[in-house]
Amino acid sequence: MAAAFGQYAKKAPSNKGPRALGVLEVAANGKAHLIAVTIMIDGKFYDAGAYKADPIPMALQGETVYEAVKTGVPQGLFTVGGAMHAKEGFIADGKWRSTAQLESDKAKAKADAEKKAQVAPEVEQGPPKLKRGRPTSDDDTSSAPPSTPPAEKTPPATAPSGDKTSTDKLAPAASAENDPNRPVLRRQPATETAHEQTKAGGEPDELKGPLQLIPAISDADGPDARPYAYQMKPEEEQARLKKMQAMAADEVKARAEKMPENGTKQKVAAPQFENVQMRVFDLSNSNEPVLVVTANAKVASTARNLEYMTTVVAREDIYGDLHKVFAQTTDNQHLDALPKYELIDAVDADGNGRGELLFRMIWDNGSAFSVYRVIGDRLWPLFEGKPGA
Repeated sequence: MAAAFGQYAKKAPSNKGPRALGVLEVAANGKAHLIAVTIMIDGKFYDAGAYKADPIPMALQGETVYEAVKTGVPQGLFTVGGAMHAKEGFIADGKWRSTAQLESDKAKAKADAEKKAQVAPEVEQGPPKLKRGRPTSDDDTSSAPPSTPPAEKTPPATAPSGDKTSTDKLAPAASAENDPNRPVLRRQPATETAHEQTKAGGEPDELKGPLQLIPAISDADGPDARPYAYQMKPEEEQARLKKMQAMAADEVKARAEKMPENGTKQKVAAPQFENVQMRVFDLSNSNEPVLVVTANAKVASTARNLEYMTTVVAREDIYGDLHKVFAQTTDNQHLDALPKYELIDAVDADGNGRGELLFRMIWDNGSAFSVYRVIGDRLWPLFEGKPGA
């Protein structure tokens, strides 16, 4: 067992927060929304949609900046503008700029600055000219004080006290706390405020086209992002996929054999898989892969309309053997009790440099996000959300 925990022997730098984790929904039309997931304060994780929500949560206060990271690689910046409460919890609208757009902005700003810094050529001067003084006159009243006093200013109108923001509109995500010593997330620099102007109210930007779900981190003093993808050759990937698919098949068969229509201990046929996806990560930068497989499956001997959904997480040891860390198999008729686990990505949720696994759990009445750490042969929950929170 000592070898299983070897990858965590070296203690990582402590990060007490605040550090917020969200999920960006980035659409094909370049618009994005941010779903608040969790916020770490003093090393403990809280629901980001509820923490200090008065009424806007701390994680979605105006001008808070999130860095989108795909498998640890930066993808761009999202600056919070407005926030609202939706079915899946608090979401924010704001300004999304991809890494390519940010680099283009920097290059343009640099070119403009160099252009302004260039010394203007000297203009040829003609022969010297005398300047006449302005004649004075007793009738000149241009410098006399105005004969009428300035009009009195009308005080601004006061908004009705009973006016409230509708829950289906974006509320300005302003800071409700005036304590200068309160903990803050990553903020937008004052010099960028005009350039990164974000929407403060009204309807959220419409997301059009296919959506990408990308983890996003806000941390004023967090570590630099690092990649978590495990590099392997095509033949190594196929060998690992074959092993993981065999583990997934065992999980689906075990689930199918327990279904009432099959009776107890009744053998079922091998499952037929669809939409098989495998991700392999190096979460601890120790060259020890963590594998995640998700798939849909059907079993010929069970009900025709029954579709199984399985997720399997495994750790590979130094000898190439796989150790099951986590498995969850459900079906389309039991999503009220057993959620489907959809892998989002690997992300450094606590700022210690190691990656955790971010999942979206899907029930028949909603969804929620959860964060897990791989420790040995166990998946340890750091945060588990609830649908409709």
